[in-house]
Amino acid sequence: MNKRLIIIGIIILALSLILRLLWGALKNIKIDDFKPAMVVFVVDSSASNQQSLPEQKKFLKQICSALDPEDKIKIIKVSQEAYLIYEGSAHNSSGITKATDAFTQYDEKEYGTAYGEALKKAFSYVLTAEKDGYTPAVVVLGDLENEGDITKQADWANMDKNVENVKKYAPDVAMMFLFAHPQKLDMIKEKLNPVLGEKKLILSPEQNADKALRSFIGALGR
Repeated sequence: MNKRLIIIGIIILALSLILRLLWGALKNIKIDDFKPAMVVFVVDSSASNQQSLPEQKKFLKQICSALDPEDKIKIIKVSQEAYLIYEGSAHNSSGITKATDAFTQYDEKEYGTAYGEALKKAFSYVLTAEKDGYTPAVVVLGDLENEGDITKQADWANMDKNVENVKKYAPDVAMMFLFAHPQKLDMIKEKLNPVLGEKKLILSPEQNADKALRSFIGALGR
């Protein structure tokens, strides 16, 4: 009887030690909190960008397919005017296709690229996304040419200051510029690299877009 009690006591003590060790190990395990992304696309549908537009729309959907189901996107169309043409799930392929096909067609009556207005809208969405708990990002697909009404064009000379102001309230914001001429991308690099850094600023002409996508997913913390 005493021998049995001793064995039971030893088993209970051993189990108690094992449970304590497991509890200590579990307390030290850090579970990464998943943070969904909000990606704002700026798509240039102006006359000067029409030749590259089909490939850019295709790549936009490729980016969306690499995002998580919880991620959200917004698409801003840019030509003579800039306005929102889609918002919602990144995986709603049919909805994205319908929106981009319907609202990025060439219109000979429109002339100009309202990149300035588009980026203002994009930065506004970034700030809202940050407040709502998303990791915000802006992706610009276009040639970055300033055309038409100068009041609607992007002020590239002061773009670093604008992005710096956004970063004060959205410190994790990332930006990606794709399909522009390397000369334009180099100008963006000089202006925004000191503000965003190497990991949060992704630039690429069409030829290296696939590699840029991998870097962009990393910039989202994935």
